[in-house]
Amino acid sequence: MPAPHGPRRAQIAFSDSAAKQLEALTSEAELHALDRALVVISVDPEAGEPLPGDSSGPRLRQYVDDVERVRLVYWVTALKTVVVVAFIEV
Repeated sequence: MPAPHGPRRAQIAFSDSAAKQLEALTSEAELHALDRALVVISVDPEAGEPLPGDSSGPRLRQYVDDVERVRLVYWVTALKTVVVVAFIEV
């Protein structure tokens, strides 16, 4: 009997501005740090904290990893299957 699969991970999609920020990363350490943060929010999209704002647009969340020095601003779609990263700071 095959081993059971782990929890389903959310898919990650990047906004155009986040994709440009991603292209600007050149350091292997920065890419590794970003990858670790993306894994965290793909496993648990609610890992970040909600940012203050109104309800007219998507509810933005912020995930900060002080050890890896990464900050992601993102929102989760209504189906909670896709996490869209809106801002990357490494």
